[in-house]
Amino acid sequence: MIQNKNITLISHFLVWFVLFSMPYLLSYGQEQDLNRVFIHFWIPLLLSAILFYLNYFILIDKFLFTKKTFWFVAINLFLIALFIYCKESIESIYFQDLIKKRPIGEKGNTGPPFKMFIYVQMVSYMAPLLFSIALKTTKRWNKTEAARKEAANFKLQSELQHLHYQLQPHFFFNSLNNIYALVDLSPEQAKTSIHSLGKLMRYMLYDTNVEFIALSKEIDFIKKYIELMKLRVSNKTTVNYKFPTEETGIKIAPLLFISLIENAFKHGVSASKESEININLFCENKKVCFQIENDNYPKKTNDKSGSGIGLQNLEKRLKLLYPSQYHFTTSLQNNKFLVTFHIETK
Repeated sequence: MIQNKNITLISHFLVWFVLFSMPYLLSYGQEQDLNRVFIHFWIPLLLSAILFYLNYFILIDKFLFTKKTFWFVAINLFLIALFIYCKESIESIYFQDLIKKRPIGEKGNTGPPFKMFIYVQMVSYMAPLLFSIALKTTKRWNKTEAARKEAANFKLQSELQHLHYQLQPHFFFNSLNNIYALVDLSPEQAKTSIHSLGKLMRYMLYDTNVEFIALSKEIDFIKKYIELMKLRVSNKTTVNYKFPTEETGIKIAPLLFISLIENAFKHGVSASKESEININLFCENKKVCFQIENDNYPKKTNDKSGSGIGLQNLEKRLKLLYPSQYHFTTSLQNNKFLVTFHIETK
């Protein structure tokens, strides 16, 4: 902010410096009449600068932006008339030899009529006035736009935080359901599952409270989760997965893939039939591609485990985090459910 103020100050100084130097820049090498430059150029320019900054710092905020247009116009007309009078008074008092006779319409006059003279003077002061209005309005619009973007960003972060907090208990709920099924069948496996779940929850609670996380960390979390889920399925279920083995340097939003894997274990596993889950994650430059395919064994309508919140959560998060940067498709063919999506990371 301080740097921006310094840049603005320097810009204003350079503009006025160039304007005050114009007579010498335009007539370089020619003889200069300093008195003529002073009365016909520097004094009007100085008065223009005063008019500009009076409006820029005081009048526009106090009158124009508060919709007191009448007072804004009246004060500026008064200032312009005052400046014209001051310039003419300075001319008549200190620069008698430079005064040009202003005609009042008699034959033989060579100067412009008095009304035309006043009109030209007023128009010349309108330029700094309009320029100050334009600059101030632009500055105000930029400030309003910045505030709007900040508010939109705050809303986005709030929505993402809500979705993140929503995902944690959902994941915990599903995992407890899985462990509950093991308690009677295999107490030892249930103990192992609880230990693994503790590690996963530690990751979710302490490592994912950031906007983006290393893809390698997310892959480690997914592997542990898959191993946890494999404890409760029979040997009739085959789980295949393939992930990048080298560090990619890519960062993504945390917990993007877990809902799809949960969904595959929920709807793709049968207790009595052969089933297969195939998971593939790969990277192409900065694009992360994820595919998961499973057999389709729909749950009964009264089965509320998971409640379907995971996929809804994922789609909302993708829209918020990667607008126009993601592609998400689902398909069901030959009793195989396939989900494919990719995201363009920065």
